[in-house]
Amino acid sequence: MRAMNKIVIVTRKTALQELKRKYNTIEQAKFYIEHIGADFSDYLTEDKNYEQALEAVKKAAEKNGRVQVVDRGFVPNMIFGKDDIVIAVGQDGLVANVMKYLDTQPLIGVNPDPHRFDGVLLPFAPKDMSKLLPDVIRGARKCREITMALAETRDGQRLYGVNDIFVGQKTHISARYELNFNGHRENQSSSGIIFSTGLGSTGWYKSIIAEAERIAALYGKTEIKYKPIDWAADMLMYTVREPYPSRFTSAQTVHGILRAGDEFKITSRMPENGVVFSDGVEEDNIAFNAGTELTVSVADKKGRLVI
Repeated sequence: MRAMNKIVIVTRKTALQELKRKYNTIEQAKFYIEHIGADFSDYLTEDKNYEQALEAVKKAAEKNGRVQVVDRGFVPNMIFGKDDIVIAVGQDGLVANVMKYLDTQPLIGVNPDPHRFDGVLLPFAPKDMSKLLPDVIRGARKCREITMALAETRDGQRLYGVNDIFVGQKTHISARYELNFNGHRENQSSSGIIFSTGLGSTGWYKSIIAEAERIAALYGKTEIKYKPIDWAADMLMYTVREPYPSRFTSAQTVHGILRAGDEFKITSRMPENGVVFSDGVEEDNIAFNAGTELTVSVADKKGRLVI
């Protein structure tokens, strides 16, 4: 039997809660939504379903150990015990947002509303917790390993990505940087670089490939053979968004693979607004301004998703 510190339940705010925070009261939020012709009842339904799912998870957890409930906004500063069990109740993105802050702790994804969320990373329903948690505590449940990406600066700042890591500009103007990979250096101006894991290869990265496929077809070029990589594969895929060749910039290194041990180095040429963030969470980022040197590689740890 495994040791256990506590069961940590990570929550997210519903759309109704976000509206209430913005407009102060539910009545004012309702007035705004109905004023623009939208259906407010859907916000109420989503919130009700989420609260019922969360309550069911909490009751099951309390029967199996000490419980701590944490909003996802506090997760970046959370110190998890090495024997904690973590449960994410929300959308698929919540699982990714939580996983990158864990080490070897098992993570359980719970789908609070199957009619609303696809739940690729949410294999369990709230009703499953009563049987599942004792199994996890006994070590009787397998975990699926998920490869992560790592971005690290020379001064020791680190950022993990479960789906992807973005390097570029906060704004819509071009990002400028020098890259160094596989012995090749070049200056680039682009809309940024995306480094995708196997899990992320069906997300943002896939949308970029879809655009490239369509452009290739319009010019009568050979069809692009795109195949997602396994979640546990020790590799990352990278692509440069809209690289712009000029007298000073090149567009040679725009797409490829990083394998375990490879290092993709990038030096910022942007006076301000350069940024590195992962999994679509822009708030938790590394500033990437002029002179900052960044190395992207396959991470030194893997996520563990309970299956």
